[in-house]
Amino acid sequence: MSIYVGNLSYQVTEEDLKQAFAEYGTVNRVQLPTDRETGRPRGFAFVEMESDTQEQAAIDALDGAEWMGRDLKVNKAKPREDRSSSPRGNWSGGNARRNNNRY
Repeated sequence: MSIYVGNLSYQVTEEDLKQAFAEYGTVNRVQLPTDRETGRPRGFAFVEMESDTQEQAAIDALDGAEWMGRDLKVNKAKPREDRSSSPRGNWSGGNARRNNNRY
């Protein structure tokens, strides 16, 4: 399992996160997603720790804590949703064609 860390400062680095979470156990991995166009951090990260006990200790201590001028949101990461089954529907069908024929 991993931990979601939100509301991060855009100046935070993977090393900053490793140091902050190391106080609660062994950090196995840090992912700091960046914007595709700008390369700038997106304001959230995922941290994987050695055990669920260590992850829970970090969540309990850091959720709502102020760090680098921001109030952190820290909780268990939710599984990634499958984007191929979007409830938005199919862009190429139905109403899209009918609307194009009105003018």
